[in-house]
Amino acid sequence: MAHILLRGILLASMMIAVAAMAGDVPGGKKELAPTGSLRVGVAAAPKANVFFVAIDADGKPRGVTVDLGDELARTLDVASEFLVAHNSGELTDALERGLIDVAFLPVDEERKKRVAFGPVYVQFESTCLVLGSSGFKTVSDLDRQGVRVAVEANTTTGRAAAGVLKLATVVAVPSVGEAIEMLRRGSVDAFALGREALVPYQADIQGSRILDGYFHRTGIAIAVPKSGQGALALVSTFLNEAKASGLIRRTFDKADLRSTAVAPAD
Repeated sequence: MAHILLRGILLASMMIAVAAMAGDVPGGKKELAPTGSLRVGVAAAPKANVFFVAIDADGKPRGVTVDLGDELARTLDVASEFLVAHNSGELTDALERGLIDVAFLPVDEERKKRVAFGPVYVQFESTCLVLGSSGFKTVSDLDRQGVRVAVEANTTTGRAAAGVLKLATVVAVPSVGEAIEMLRRGSVDAFALGREALVPYQADIQGSRILDGYFHRTGIAIAVPKSGQGALALVSTFLNEAKASGLIRRTFDKADLRSTAVAPAD
């Protein structure tokens, strides 16, 4: 009972903080949710993690970013709606075009030109999954003529892999599911993704390995359209409060991601 009461107090405090910010920022709430609902973009994959969501039998998305989107909508006292994409590149396009109001996206310099980022809620490094029959041990081993590395199209990891691998061929595919099937069939030699995101796929493919080393390190942050300074102030307040109150930690734990660390306070 005490735990439930404490959570209620923390959520109420967060709502008060965001509501106060909405009043202080000209047009803040209307800028963030112009349709009267909060349109949240999420990316789906066969396995959910701190970024990707899974799709339930009833067609609804489930995962960390869904829970965070719902919480943000509650603080604004509006309904949440979800647009489900294949990858972060599609979400970036949707955010830039105004089809969604907010998303949680990996940060890189190219994406910073197109959307506005608030605080990071988790950090990650990108590496590769390979079959057990391969001789690759590290990410640098992949950079050879004839090696094919699958990446999700128009994503932070894809851009990082293309920047590091000068001799190998980087193969852009629309989704995680397609990339995993290509790896299983031997159509590619490796699949690049966040290290923690690769763990459940390693468990599914007997003998497969996650390589040592990484293409890059970055964070996943809350993001809004680049012109939305009032919206950016609101979501930044929400995310900082969510980290400070323990909401992010509880959201990770609910998703059975207890070993995943929450990014430090900004």
